[in-house]
Amino acid sequence: MARVPCVPEAELPADLHPLYHRFAHEYGSFGNQTGVLGHSPMVFRYLYGLTAAMREEGALPPRLVEIAVVATSAVNGCKYCIGHHGPVLRNMGLPAETVDRILDPEVPGLDEVERLVRDYAKLVTERPWGIRDQVFDALRKHFTDRQIVELTVRIGLCGLFNKLNDALQVEFEGHVAPVAGQV
Repeated sequence: MARVPCVPEAELPADLHPLYHRFAHEYGSFGNQTGVLGHSPMVFRYLYGLTAAMREEGALPPRLVEIAVVATSAVNGCKYCIGHHGPVLRNMGLPAETVDRILDPEVPGLDEVERLVRDYAKLVTERPWGIRDQVFDALRKHFTDRQIVELTVRIGLCGLFNKLNDALQVEFEGHVAPVAGQV
């Protein structure tokens, strides 16, 4: 059971209803997380506002964002996030085996750039202070500085959501199930 109850959309300030609707119904049905964040309209506004803006105006291909999110969530062991984002990756054409084994060094189904994103997400999550310059040299072969910044922010934001979901024990919505092989 979640450590704090969900706040219904009707109890949020009216200007937050569009964001609530996007995250509870359109972006992957994060209804329970949305309800928990509803306890702090300020946090709700800025975390979901940033996430929505990056989704709608970001410079990264959605598939690479989802690879980073699933890899970060797998490193952190966040079942909630893997349960929501794993199916998105499968819908984007990644085999279930790839999603289930996203952290395996030789996981099938990822190309060179996707492995780079996965590896960078792992580094940012596990030891951001020790990332070698060679990693950034490799990133710059495929990404602009804007994209590198956005990728790093997405990974960090995902880590924040992982911690929030686990600390507050946000439960799966009825239609979401953990991805096999993860966590």
